[in-house]
Amino acid sequence: MAAMADEVSGDLAKTTVEQISQFHRMRGSKGFDGAAELVASKARAYGLENVEILQFPADGKIFYGTQRSRPAWEVEEGELAEVSGGTSRRIASYAANPIVLAQDSQSADVTAALVDVGDGSKESDYEGKDVAGKIVLVSTQAGNAQELAVGKYHAAGIVSYAQNQQTAWSGTNDDLIRWGHLKVFSAHPTFGFMISLRTARGLQARLASGEQITLHARVKAEQRPGFYEIVTATIEGADPVRKAQEVAITCHLDHPRPSANDNASGCAAILEVARTLRTLIASGKLPRPARTLRFIWSPEVEGAVTLLNARRDLAASIKALVFMDMVGGSPDTKAVFHMTRGPESLPSFIHDVAWTFAAWLNRETYEYASRGVAEYPVAEASGGREPLRAEYSVYDVGSDQDVYQDSSFGIPTVYMNDWPDRYIHTNFDTVANIDTTKLKRAAFIGATVGYFLSSMSTSDVASVDRAMAIGSAMRMAMAIQRGATPAAARTSAAGYEQAALASRDVFLGAQPKRAALLHSLGRSPGAVVYRRASAPKGPLAVFGYDYFAEHAHDAGIEEPRLLSFRGAWGGSDEYVYELLNFADGHRTAQQICDALSAEYGPVPLDVVVEYLLALKQLGIVEAL
Repeated sequence: MAAMADEVSGDLAKTTVEQISQFHRMRGSKGFDGAAELVASKARAYGLENVEILQFPADGKIFYGTQRSRPAWEVEEGELAEVSGGTSRRIASYAANPIVLAQDSQSADVTAALVDVGDGSKESDYEGKDVAGKIVLVSTQAGNAQELAVGKYHAAGIVSYAQNQQTAWSGTNDDLIRWGHLKVFSAHPTFGFMISLRTARGLQARLASGEQITLHARVKAEQRPGFYEIVTATIEGADPVRKAQEVAITCHLDHPRPSANDNASGCAAILEVARTLRTLIASGKLPRPARTLRFIWSPEVEGAVTLLNARRDLAASIKALVFMDMVGGSPDTKAVFHMTRGPESLPSFIHDVAWTFAAWLNRETYEYASRGVAEYPVAEASGGREPLRAEYSVYDVGSDQDVYQDSSFGIPTVYMNDWPDRYIHTNFDTVANIDTTKLKRAAFIGATVGYFLSSMSTSDVASVDRAMAIGSAMRMAMAIQRGATPAAARTSAAGYEQAALASRDVFLGAQPKRAALLHSLGRSPGAVVYRRASAPKGPLAVFGYDYFAEHAHDAGIEEPRLLSFRGAWGGSDEYVYELLNFADGHRTAQQICDALSAEYGPVPLDVVVEYLLALKQLGIVEAL
């Protein structure tokens, strides 16, 4: 701990954030390639082993499990100007600020009138408005308006002032420009520009007064066959047998320029973890761990789905994972730092181990902030002095953690992340909002957790059991806070805690007790249980492609109610993700319903059954 605290550098990590942030990191693009080469070159310079940039073809046709590969998207230029009255005034420039061009925009050279259609995602938005051949101004994401505006009403293109993801700060910054998306596989390709709320209000006021506004949009961009690029490197394990068991530390490398916190920060942090551990091992201050440490930099979600499907050897060898997605936000981002544990469907001891290190750092940094003195402040002179105040948070869907912990792969994952961040996915996610102290602390936690897991042996069982006892008490307390009686909380927790203990034993090489792995489930003779099919592997809804939606549409299945269900502690994304994980070949529909209700809030059995039957019709689950 002392050696890591002395060696890990938030300043070095921030320098890497600055470098990564210079690239517009779209999938398969020259910008992503530049960022990947930067990371690989640093990994080699730090002395890491087996440094590679893996390439997997992506052409819009190849599937990797549930991921329909998205073709590469490359941009040469994009500019939006007003040309009303014979003069030209630039509104948006890709060269100056690439986030202004919606992802997957296609080439165009259009001069047309602007029409305000409000939200733009509903039929009623177009009533009485002639948008054919014109450019529409919408408040929704460009992709949400694409099928109606362009496909049905024949608009020439889209300008969107969609605000940022819903938080308390959404819509409060008039100059914020949000990252925009068009549909990758739409039959109606088009272009989209993203503008600020201030710019949109000015245009709306002029249109409302009866003024005609003419815009000139020029875009040179294309989708083309390309590659998913994934950087990987290792610190080889020392044990001849256990080095085949890997502990991975990963991030997602993609996103628009600058995207400093999301997620140049995570990518820089794991590089700093790698440098720190490699330096300490090479100097003899730390022994080489028994298991191999693997570091992975990939495109978000689709890169993880691709890697685990294309490289089944890695999917089998990775036994635990630490995922860093946004770990450097300064207090100005308003973020809370989370140590997010896994879903209830995948009990694991690793979450309690990770929380032990984070809770320790919480105490040390609070002492430093409150008294100015601490044995381990883990702070940079160039950074903040605030306490860390990490939260031990329940599972949250939305990024690579979903892929690794999906029942197809079952890799328990510690998810380190900032949320909320008021600048996420905007032009304000800059290096100026990155704190070197925060980066140092995130890298410190990643290094300690990764090193402990890669070195863990039977001699560590007592300390792990203590961590698990604390974690169990915290989980039970949360169940009681949510309304369960103490007795009910203990009963509900029993199966999870048994399985978590079994995960510890499996990690150490022991054979698990069958009852523990099955969460002590019982069922009546002849009762129908549901089991996920062996393929396709991965979550059903991934970036840019929804496996369930496409196949359900082709099969004529109406949208199941679970896809719009909102529970007490979770939304439809959480329910459908966990339902498929709970379909493990041992649970009945009622038991799946009970498990979902305990995790995210009560859900009607008929809503669960309806979705299970839809999955069964598509061959995604089997009834046994």
